[in-house]
This record gives sequence, C-alpha cells and structure tokens, in this order.
Amino acid sequence: MRWAPHGYGGKRREPDDIKRAGWQTQGVLVIDANDERLTWPERELIRQLGEKLYGGKPRHQEGRHE
Repeated sequence: MRWAPHGYGGKRREPDDIKRAGWQTQGVLVIDANDERLTWPERELIRQLGEKLYGGKPRHQEGRHE
C-alpha cells in the first residue's frame, strides 16, 4: 500500500481555479498581461499597473558583459 501525506499526490487544481479562489477569499488578483480574454485596453491597463507597482520588465541584452 502506498501512502502520501495530505497535499501530495492526487488531483492537482487547475491554475484558474487557484486564481479564482485567491480573488474570492483574499482579494488577490493574478492576471496574465497577455490573457486573450481581455481587450487591448484592459491588457494595457494591467501592463501599466504592473510597471507602476513593480517596475518595468528587465531588458535582456545579448552579448554585453560588464
């Protein structure tokens, strides 16, 4: 007989289910800035909020070593 501690094994929750529960129980919103369910203005708002709160995405520069 195989036994696994609670929380290990079994069925994994879908990412959208986890995001929904986070919003409904804790008011935490997790959004993919490229989510195709959103309109362009909505995606742009998400991008602007992310940059305001957390700064811009780091720019990857190939070939530069300093």
